[in-house]
Amino acid sequence: MDKNVRPVTVRILDKDYMVACPEGEQEALLASARRVDREMRRVRDSGKVLGTDRIAVMVALNLANELMQNGQSATSDNHTLEQLQTLQGRIDAVLEKHKA
Repeated sequence: MDKNVRPVTVRILDKDYMVACPEGEQEALLASARRVDREMRRVRDSGKVLGTDRIAVMVALNLANELMQNGQSATSDNHTLEQLQTLQGRIDAVLEKHKA
């Protein structure tokens, strides 16, 4: 059964992003956005990485590594990989939109 998808606005590093989100998963998306925002601010404030694109890549790598370190089962890993691929697609779309 397909879930209805609705746009949800998330704010990361003082920028708003409109993200398509299946109905009923808005809170999880917002919690994820808060985590990404917090991590991106931490990396930015360290002063070691410059540029929003580079900060985003560093945070994505750190979060992916964290997921892998948690020792999830093979089934869970497949689900996590699908989630990461979906997230990567969304990140790519947002970055491409903001390049223009």
